[in-house]
Amino acid sequence: MENKNHFDYIICGGGASGLMLMRALCFDPFFDKKKILLLEKESKNTNDRTWCFWEEKESDWESILYKSWDFAEFKAAGVDKSINLNPYKYKMIRGIDFYKKIYEELAQKSNITLINQEIVDVVDKKKYGLVRTKNESYIGDKVFSSLPNHLHLENKNKFPVLNQHFIGWFVKTEHPIFKPDTIQFMDFDLPQKGNTRFMYVLPFSENEALLEYTLFSEDLLENEEYETAIKDYLSQKNAGEFSIEDKEQGAIPMTAYPFWKSNTPNIMHIGTAGGWTKASTGFTFQKTMRKTNEVVAFLKQDKALNTLIQKNRFWFYDLLFLDVLSKHNEKGHLLFSLMFKENKTDRIFKFLDEQTSFLEEIKIMMSFPAGLFVKALWKRMF
Repeated sequence: MENKNHFDYIICGGGASGLMLMRALCFDPFFDKKKILLLEKESKNTNDRTWCFWEEKESDWESILYKSWDFAEFKAAGVDKSINLNPYKYKMIRGIDFYKKIYEELAQKSNITLINQEIVDVVDKKKYGLVRTKNESYIGDKVFSSLPNHLHLENKNKFPVLNQHFIGWFVKTEHPIFKPDTIQFMDFDLPQKGNTRFMYVLPFSENEALLEYTLFSEDLLENEEYETAIKDYLSQKNAGEFSIEDKEQGAIPMTAYPFWKSNTPNIMHIGTAGGWTKASTGFTFQKTMRKTNEVVAFLKQDKALNTLIQKNRFWFYDLLFLDVLSKHNEKGHLLFSLMFKENKTDRIFKFLDEQTSFLEEIKIMMSFPAGLFVKALWKRMF
């Protein structure tokens, strides 16, 4: 008798990585006869976050883009660079639109099951993966888990851990202070206070925008400090009176810890828990798209999940960058300023997207103060 709780694939967690992977499996004919389970404790029916990414071409997400931009600005002391993003566009998706699109698509498939239960444990039983929830247990021939783990915190002496942390306000201002077609990618022209601090601005009109006061640093701040910084920024820009339409808050771990080492033959960690967040910037959505394609292609080979190679030279670049930034957090604005000042825009975005050639990467590296990185490299080697 068939076990109703036995699936070919189980995906634990319905965030970006879990839903992207579920969608990719469901719409690839290779997996049409596979039974697939998605376990997520919450009903994804609120706008709990936004994602931004850049692309050269149109993608599957065009129908749910909230906004896209053709231009960007980078600001710091001594640097004020206007950037034509062509051939890229910078794109924004709201969480609620992302969830709705994917759940509507999944509803058309008969080989999948969606269950809202809180997961307690995920264990490799050698022949299969076992997922326990507060209600039941499920068997998966292969299990993919985006559940947070804290291995990076336990190993932060070897692999430094910073956070990309922020509070964002969706504001409507009295005066027209924003350029609707131009994002503020990073505005470091504000007090750094010994950290890497910048304002990130996504404008929707001349009077409406999302402003995020963002830090790349180890410790989080009290909410009041983020919000005071946003108020000061709006005041400096002569915004006049303003209203707060919505808020968002986040803290994304920035670490080059090799999460994939905890994968087993039948269990793979995905998303931030699998090291799919770009360690040096905190960008996740775009890298998740790429990693999802890699996983789907890999599954067709029917190999043990812990044999998928995830370590590359970009991982090592991120590791060195975090080594430097963790010890010299006050120099973050300088490092990013030099990169944007000395390099063509398309080279920067290709590099951040891990698509550059080795020669292009050398040109990027030559932008940075050699001493800081040579010292970090020396410590890693010896």
